[in-house]
Amino acid sequence: MKKKFITIEPKELKIPDLHQTLLGLVSPRPIAFASTIDKEGNPNLAPFSFFNVFSSNPPTVIFSPNRSGKTGKNKDTIHNLMDTMEVVINMVNFDIVQQMNVAACEYPADINEFIKSGLTPIESDLVKPFRVKETPAQLECKVEQIITLGSQGGAGNLVVCRVLKIHIDENIIHEKYKIDPHKIDLVARMGADFYCRASGNAVFEVPKPNQKMGIGFDNLPDFIKLHKDLTGNELGQLANLENLPSSEEIQNFIQENQDFLNQFHNEHDKILWAKKELSVYPNDTIKVLKLLMTLK
Repeated sequence: MKKKFITIEPKELKIPDLHQTLLGLVSPRPIAFASTIDKEGNPNLAPFSFFNVFSSNPPTVIFSPNRSGKTGKNKDTIHNLMDTMEVVINMVNFDIVQQMNVAACEYPADINEFIKSGLTPIESDLVKPFRVKETPAQLECKVEQIITLGSQGGAGNLVVCRVLKIHIDENIIHEKYKIDPHKIDLVARMGADFYCRASGNAVFEVPKPNQKMGIGFDNLPDFIKLHKDLTGNELGQLANLENLPSSEEIQNFIQENQDFLNQFHNEHDKILWAKKELSVYPNDTIKVLKLLMTLK
């Protein structure tokens, strides 16, 4: 289907409309479930989806509590951060998404969101704000900088946080500090009232190209690159291989796999097998390319 784009100048939209457009496009977004505390020691707990990790050395995360779109005022979280310069960022998984949503309500400053959401505060080791016991991991942070992006409703406040200590539920680790995505079962924010769950069939692997140099689309033979039944993603898998098989390798492949090749009656059968293999067994990419090379 031919694409037809509409073009938007941000200044032409009302802020709520622009806000929802951006949220729908830039998604899914991880959620910083931020625990803060005010000067009197009153806890606050609120989720923010303008959030990510930006550095490992030094370990740095940034999240942004925006000014209220209705009143233009900063949220309690920002006031607390300016007072204490400390925060705990708790990870949000599927088990607590509904409780997190309760904490998202804009309660008055003297209301304790831990009590409202039914979540359990536990003491941190290095900072004053509490951790959330039910979350799969927590980051104790020192706020290094708050960058204000504007003074009107919807304007962000970039909170630059140095991670001082990390707490991880050992049940979600599968090897040497590596997190099992299915066990941590994170959720992420999308546009409007939509979320997504990062587990099950939603999680898939794409080998990183930084350990090798792929041959690229330009080195794929035209009869493969221009084939009407192969998608850009499928060709991308082939283009990420380090080498194009030589003529000798293709001949050896044909000689050594006669029984395998005899199951294909025509080109269409080979293409169907290649597409399925790339989808189900992405590590067999070189075998798929060798088969496709026999189409010529």
